[in-house]
Amino acid sequence: MTNPPHRRQLGPVLDAFQALLPRPGRAQVSSGHCRLTTDMPIAGAHSPLAGAMLRSLLSELLNDPIPGIPSNTTEDTRVLLTDGAEGHAPGAYTLRVSPTQVEITAGGTEGVAHALTTLRQLLPDAVHRRAAGPPPEGWRVPCGVVEDEPVFAWRGAMLDVTRHFFPKRTVLRYVDLLAAHRFNRLHLHLSDDQGWRVESRRHPELHTTGSWRTSTRLGPGGPDDGTPHGGYYTLDDLAEIAGYARLRGITLVPEIDVPGHTSALRAAAPLLGRPGEPQAVLDTVWEGGTSVAPVARTEAYLCDVLEEIIEATGAPYVHLGGDECAMDWWAEDPEVAAAMAAAGCTEPREMHGHFLRSLGRFLAGLGVRMIVWDEGHVTGGVLPDTIVMAWRGDEASGRAAATHDVVRSPLFPTYFNFDQSDLDAERRSEGGPITLTDVARFAPAPTAWSEEQRAHVLGGQFQIWTEWVPDERHLDYLAFPRACALAEVLWSGGVPDPADFDARLVRHLRRLDAMGVEYRPLAGPHPWQTGGTGVWKRSSPGRIAETRKWLDSISNQP
Repeated sequence: MTNPPHRRQLGPVLDAFQALLPRPGRAQVSSGHCRLTTDMPIAGAHSPLAGAMLRSLLSELLNDPIPGIPSNTTEDTRVLLTDGAEGHAPGAYTLRVSPTQVEITAGGTEGVAHALTTLRQLLPDAVHRRAAGPPPEGWRVPCGVVEDEPVFAWRGAMLDVTRHFFPKRTVLRYVDLLAAHRFNRLHLHLSDDQGWRVESRRHPELHTTGSWRTSTRLGPGGPDDGTPHGGYYTLDDLAEIAGYARLRGITLVPEIDVPGHTSALRAAAPLLGRPGEPQAVLDTVWEGGTSVAPVARTEAYLCDVLEEIIEATGAPYVHLGGDECAMDWWAEDPEVAAAMAAAGCTEPREMHGHFLRSLGRFLAGLGVRMIVWDEGHVTGGVLPDTIVMAWRGDEASGRAAATHDVVRSPLFPTYFNFDQSDLDAERRSEGGPITLTDVARFAPAPTAWSEEQRAHVLGGQFQIWTEWVPDERHLDYLAFPRACALAEVLWSGGVPDPADFDARLVRHLRRLDAMGVEYRPLAGPHPWQTGGTGVWKRSSPGRIAETRKWLDSISNQP
């Protein structure tokens, strides 16, 4: 990550196998090409989902419907697909290309998806353009072999759709961009103080009342825009997103944040909140100080909603949040105090943990694994198999990893809503900088941790909180190319050779160009990506060192 701008833009000449990103375990080019055409026979032992993945890719690449995959194997087979192969871990694959055959062998459908991503990267950049269509002679795949598997099983991205809502088309596009980098989790933050973003047929007030606010302010003290903002996904939309993601090797992870960050929930269902307290969807960015009453009727209400989401998506994981919860009023409220006494809780933080565990047991009964932010671990709101996402730094992550599986999501360096440099031209954001180099140096399983702690690290993910992200264009700018670096870290275990990564990244940006991704150029933002002199002007210099110290100082707080 130290090349000067002119070298970054041009880059060395790499063959297709050298230019893959993330870097595979083994990639070797050989002589010759294999032509992909619409009349190629396809055969092998595969699941219906794996077959659908291949049909979808070929139909898109060849701009022609593929009617089906014959089950018979013949001598003139051009594509041989085998999933569920012995000796291949989940996500692992082998791709062999000879002049007469493309062979994909994988340990499951996720491995098939990754192999197809690699196959696409071996082709010219034009394959990343919608409906580009092949040249008359068909696409020519260079011959060679790729043998590959990920170091970390969880390679994800969290998209907050509450502070600013993004329509379904943006989420589906985001799935495509994640798949193009071999990520395998999409964590959707569906509820918060600023909006509730999913339909409930059992409690329709959630999406009719909780899904919109009257206006938005830029920052806690910023100007009010006076414009209503809102939106939500129907359960059918959410099912579509989950199915679309599965077809690309990605698992949807929905989050309903409780018992804090619940202004939108309480605006829709005031009886779940503090008696006598005004309830409204907040019109600003982050504000603390909210919570629902952790009592039986609240739990029953939330179980209804969670069941609807699970039925629609088939999600194997559900995130329950648990972060930044205001509990100061619980002991003063007679109903909550009685519930605390019945649960054997002597202080609010114990009730916080009890409430999360109760919801977690409900999820477990549906075959779903609970995830919480690290505050839930601090209050004991975890079951033995709960996954902890620790956002408050290495100390909080290491403490959780002593007993539980963790997904590494620390503010530094995985909060991509923070800006990317100290340039005055950077657009206004929550803070920073978190640079491309910072992300490339991230160690999901620190060497200073014990072997037991390191074994609990499932992987990691980046986060984009959208207080300062009003549109898809700025979402692109914040995510890429930093997501490229994190994809490399999580797939390969790190970036041991920065110069090699730089060279492949420069080449990879041409693919992003073809996909229409409005990424941040390596030399700095385009003029239209800067803050200018208006409301989006950068408000203050970065203070990431102070932010990191503050995070460590609060890591023991619920």
